[in-house]
Amino acid sequence: MQKAGKIRHYGVSIERSEEGIKALDYDTAVVEVIFNMFRLRPAETFFPLAKQHNVGILARFPLVSGLLTGKFDENTKFAPTDQRANNRHGEHFSKGETFSGVDYLTGVKAARELKERLGSDNLAATALRFILMYDAVSAVIPGASNPTQIERNTVAADELALTPEQMAVVKDVYDRLIKNPVGYEW
Repeated sequence: MQKAGKIRHYGVSIERSEEGIKALDYDTAVVEVIFNMFRLRPAETFFPLAKQHNVGILARFPLVSGLLTGKFDENTKFAPTDQRANNRHGEHFSKGETFSGVDYLTGVKAARELKERLGSDNLAATALRFILMYDAVSAVIPGASNPTQIERNTVAADELALTPEQMAVVKDVYDRLIKNPVGYEW
């Protein structure tokens, strides 16, 4: 379609970093990838190559299905129609879509620790600002269920940049709680 002049550019949505690397062979203009505080592997493996190829990156699931809002706990119940209640292990589609493939209770623990150690009153905005720290990222696609969530998400652009110490906190929590067992999958 591009060669026929019907489209100018196109992009792809991927699950794994290796899929993004392969997409670079096909004149892709933008790649949509799950990237967040619980899914750091794309920044290590894919982002540098995307930058070299001048390919844009859209970060999806930046709030880890809501875990990085900091409002969920061990007792949170999701409606039966909510994918967070019925796709925790990939029953309906990729397990990496729900909570970024992280076990729910581990995710709650990691989100709680991030909120405390980062001293964040608005963990969602901090999580979005974290993603914006990566110059390879063109845009972030946060979900929202109501106008208040939209407003809380938009303040991320005005947040101060995370300090090197705060970035190290995120990496520490990821390395200790998330990377093993699921980091290698994405």
